[in-house]
Amino acid sequence: MTNKFQRRSSPQTTAAANGLVGASNVSSTPSTQPRKRVKRCCRNFVTFMCTQVGVGALIVIYAICGAFAFQHIERQFVDDTPTQVGHLRGNCSQLLWNITENLNLIDKSAWVNATNDALRIYQAQIASLIKDGGYVGRTPIEIWSFPAALMFCLSVITMIGYGNMVPRTPWGKGFTVIYATFGIPLYILYFLNMGRVLARSFKFVYRSMHDCTQEGNYDRRLEALENGGGGSLGTLTLRKKIIVPSTACLWVIMFYILTGTIMFANWEKWSFLNSFYFCMTSLCKIGFGDFVPGASLTTAAEVTAATEKLREEINFDSKELTKLHSLAADQHSKLAINFIYMLLGMGLVAMCRNLMREEVRVKLKEMKEDAKLCMDDTRLRFVGCCGAGPQDRYEKRRYYE
Repeated sequence: MTNKFQRRSSPQTTAAANGLVGASNVSSTPSTQPRKRVKRCCRNFVTFMCTQVGVGALIVIYAICGAFAFQHIERQFVDDTPTQVGHLRGNCSQLLWNITENLNLIDKSAWVNATNDALRIYQAQIASLIKDGGYVGRTPIEIWSFPAALMFCLSVITMIGYGNMVPRTPWGKGFTVIYATFGIPLYILYFLNMGRVLARSFKFVYRSMHDCTQEGNYDRRLEALENGGGGSLGTLTLRKKIIVPSTACLWVIMFYILTGTIMFANWEKWSFLNSFYFCMTSLCKIGFGDFVPGASLTTAAEVTAATEKLREEINFDSKELTKLHSLAADQHSKLAINFIYMLLGMGLVAMCRNLMREEVRVKLKEMKEDAKLCMDDTRLRFVGCCGAGPQDRYEKRRYYE
């Protein structure tokens, strides 16, 4: 009975089971499709970000986001050093007035000594505020403009560290550590990728220029002659591998530095020596911080103050106001070009590193082969002088053949 019942019920059970399986497949298909689509999109995004264009775009976005973050954090810092400087200035002025009022003006030496002591005390107090309090003569809003914050982010991720501006708040210091932790590996990835891309591009240009020269034409004619002549050497390629010399890399770097020298000298109102000094120290990642682009840029606060001053004048000229705003916009566009100049300069340094490493590797290989040939020749000459057996004579004959 049980077997018959199982036999009779098996078609229904099978149909029900098939229905459940079909329903489960139908119900699982819509849920897995979006998940696969999201995984595919994430995979494509990560693949694109690992390319040269993706890494370059990512480091620019990372620097811009960091500039906005540092602006938001550091502008909330309450700096009372300008107030302290004002009090010190007032106290010094009052002290000088008291000295002038109480002392006999006929006695010049006493008045000079007293005023020198007062000014010396004032000078020491101001120096203490600059050294310990971080007084720079500007408010945090004026210091942390977007151009200055962008250059600060660039100095952090490139490990230059100009040191002309530092975070003052605890949140800013903590965020700097986190920002550098993720930004420095990103910059190293950019450094390596951009170096490979620029090295391949420059090598292609150099080889194209070499093929246009007389030496390149001679190599091509010699190769065609040997390949067309048949024989055992017909399958060999006689054209030697073209290696970019280190002098070409140095010329490229010097041309780039001279371009930056002219650009920064005109935009930042520096001398040519100071501009060349800044470009050289920045590309070498020394970063003293005595010259930083963006220090002379017109900030939004300065534009507002100048606007109010112009409006208070009797002969108000709207053209001056328009000129001021256009000057500020032009300076910000110049800063963007400065930012690109620094990033591209780091890429050129990486390119020269790759090309010089390839040249050194080839030179070392040639030196190794020359040393091996010299040792073999010395050994054979030594064997020939001291007497040689049949095997040595055979090796000597094969070597010279």
